Amino acid sequence: MRLRRLWVRHQGKLLALGILALLVILASSPTPLRDLVKREEEGVVVVRGERKKDYHDHDYLRVESRQKGPGEMGIAASLPASLDREKDDLYKVNGFNARLSDEIALNRSLKDIRHPKCKEKLYLANLPTAAVVVPFHNEHWTTLLRTAVSAYNRSPKHLLKEIILVDDASTKDFLGRKLDEYLATHLPIARVVRLPERWGLIRARLEGAKHATADVLIFLDSHTECTTNWLPPLLDPIAQDYKTAVCPFIDVIDFETFEYRAQDEGRRGAFDWEFYYKRLPVLPEDEKNMPEPFKSPVMAGGLFAISSKFFWELGGYDPGLDIWGGEQYELSFKIWQCHGIMLDAPCSRIGHIYRKFAPFPNPRKGNFIARNYRRVAEVWMDEYKQYLYMRQPGWLKVGTGDLSDQLAVRERNKCKSFKWFMENIAFDLTKHYPLVEPPDYCNGTIQSMAEPKLCVDSKLKGQFDRLDSLGQCGQSSQFMFQLTAYKDLRPLKSHNCFDVPDLKGERAPVLLFGCHKGLGNQMWKYDVDNQQIRFGHYGTHCLDASVGNKEVYVALCDATSMTQKWKWSYVNEERLRNYDNLDPKP
Repeated sequence: MRLRRLWVRHQGKLLALGILALLVILASSPTPLRDLVKREEEGVVVVRGERKKDYHDHDYLRVESRQKGPGEMGIAASLPASLDREKDDLYKVNGFNARLSDEIALNRSLKDIRHPKCKEKLYLANLPTAAVVVPFHNEHWTTLLRTAVSAYNRSPKHLLKEIILVDDASTKDFLGRKLDEYLATHLPIARVVRLPERWGLIRARLEGAKHATADVLIFLDSHTECTTNWLPPLLDPIAQDYKTAVCPFIDVIDFETFEYRAQDEGRRGAFDWEFYYKRLPVLPEDEKNMPEPFKSPVMAGGLFAISSKFFWELGGYDPGLDIWGGEQYELSFKIWQCHGIMLDAPCSRIGHIYRKFAPFPNPRKGNFIARNYRRVAEVWMDEYKQYLYMRQPGWLKVGTGDLSDQLAVRERNKCKSFKWFMENIAFDLTKHYPLVEPPDYCNGTIQSMAEPKLCVDSKLKGQFDRLDSLGQCGQSSQFMFQLTAYKDLRPLKSHNCFDVPDLKGERAPVLLFGCHKGLGNQMWKYDVDNQQIRFGHYGTHCLDASVGNKEVYVALCDATSMTQKWKWSYVNEERLRNYDNLDPKP
């Protein structure tokens, strides 16, 4: 494994050249030396009465631009076939291509994909100091170090005070003494806090925050990469109001190729009434003001900045939340309801590896996630909690534990009601995720009229899988589907929808992909008269099947083809007759 030496910022030659240039300028200028030095050292300008500064490290950017090697500039990389066995072995324990990570420099360069105006942005000259807190459990060596190295290399040194890596009872040998020695030698600003047993993500973050001494806490996941000038945009809003939390834009690091790419150019965080994290469109006025920070109801959870003072005024995370799940809602609700503000900062971008699969088993027995959700709902959601329980009545059977400390936090901070939050912050959430779901167009089994013993089958299918099979009709959940009011088609109560990304070829595959409720490649309609399930806005393609090999796909519609005829268990014919006049958003 090849690890590149960290970039050393200040070299004697550069300093000497700088002094020489200063003397040349001084000889031809009447400006007093002390005034000239002050401007050159600080680079400060006054904008509308505020002292501001450009924090870009242009010297470092020039060095980065000359780096060569796999993965540089965030370009997709690959491994030779000779390393397939090593690749597969590491994939199993990490959920991503860890062997490829080992071939990529810890300080690899990344392309600048920020909004063009971010390069011109100035931030307050006096910003608070930051502590980066990174919890980890059995993280891979190079992805963990790349997280710390990228945060350090791309931060102004006087602003980044410390990097705290919180070891949540890792069992990999290299995460012990070897990690301590590496940090002491190469990255002394970083240190490891070790937990005595597996506490989980939430409590690990809490413990890291307790060890931090900086003004602002910045929480990162252990497989991330910070990009150009990521830190000042997070600190600037907090410097203006300490009751502000700021989230970066979260980009995607491909789990297979380590390609760095944008997830999108901004959405507002939200949730549905089963506590699945969702995203809402950016408001038109915020779109016009890009790349200025904009308000967001809910954070994604893992990457954000908050002043240490405000974090502890809010009681930190609820220590009764176990392992992971619900913490992003709890903290988001607390921030807003307890007189704070939460922003997304488009000029701060951090990449995140979304694993192909979770390689670690849950360390707790029982439904700890339902318990976490109930704790959040009972303390913060007031009468709105009923809409969660309406969809998940089983949660009511799970105990919450003692809530007195959390209720005291709400009382002590004189926090607002959840109704206030819904009406003033998440005011458009119910347009996308209504409190009570409108009725389906169709639901139940989807039976083939070409072979009535066969039905569409979703057994063992999850997100990104191809929905490609028919099975012997039955009443189990694998045969139950719904054509929802959002005009999408999905397995019953699923958050994955029938998605057709490409209509090329005679038999276009149908995938299961996260429901986006945006029509497009997830729009379906049932033609009652012809018994066809039509795809897309124009309805030129239909759900079809090869009865012989039980394959399901999409093909050009043919009203005479029996393999394109389907019978639903339940059809709301009145709604279907009015389909074209009904808005998919209630």
